[in-house]
Amino acid sequence: MTVEAVTPTSPRPIRRSIMAQSWHDLSFLHWPADPATVQRFLPPDTRPDTFEGVTYVGLIGFRMVDVGPVPGVGVPYLGTFPETNVRLYSVDGRGRRAVVFRSLDASRLLPVLVAQTVFRLPYKWSRMSLRRDGDVFTYTSHRRWFGSRARSRMVVRAGEAIAEPTPLEHFLSARWGLHVDAFGRSLHLPNVHPQWPLHRAELLEFDDELLTAAGFPAPLEAPVSVLYSPGVPVRFGTPQSIDRTPPGN
Repeated sequence: MTVEAVTPTSPRPIRRSIMAQSWHDLSFLHWPADPATVQRFLPPDTRPDTFEGVTYVGLIGFRMVDVGPVPGVGVPYLGTFPETNVRLYSVDGRGRRAVVFRSLDASRLLPVLVAQTVFRLPYKWSRMSLRRDGDVFTYTSHRRWFGSRARSRMVVRAGEAIAEPTPLEHFLSARWGLHVDAFGRSLHLPNVHPQWPLHRAELLEFDDELLTAAGFPAPLEAPVSVLYSPGVPVRFGTPQSIDRTPPGN
């Protein structure tokens, strides 16, 4: 199997969009992880994606904006909300790199229920906020679900723009789809968006329970990568079965 290259823009065009949205004011925090530990969290027919033998666990806070069927026409009120997700990195049998979400906390109940039902994504309804004070961004989350009151607070200062991301920064940010185990099948849901505008960033405060709620130990060290991005517009395409044979094969 040949694994696709890490590219700054999507290597696969989307013929038909099923959903559009924008992601604003993102902070990316990442810690290294053992691929053998991560494997059990991935859908069947996928494996951990690695960079120099290491895979990563990411904690990403941002604001979801204008979720809707076409770009720029979001659902009023329900289509814009803060979100924080815990994600992993995966490769399927066709060599497509993607992310796998362990949890996605969001502040709008109806989108949470739709994403759980239609896409089988592990969304959680949470009380959340994203505040900006100059170049400092504060992300807070308090899960509302019964049986889990996991909280998170991270404060990040955005720094200088990155002219050319490092290979690791490309690996962690240039992802063109997600893998999900849904309705007894492993699916790949592709997306496209412009190249990430990335900034160096500094983690000022960190108090998190989302990582442990997702099945990982609480970090004992600072994240090895902290990045900020003002955001990108995104389109999603039709889900495909991971084991589908590519055309011409």
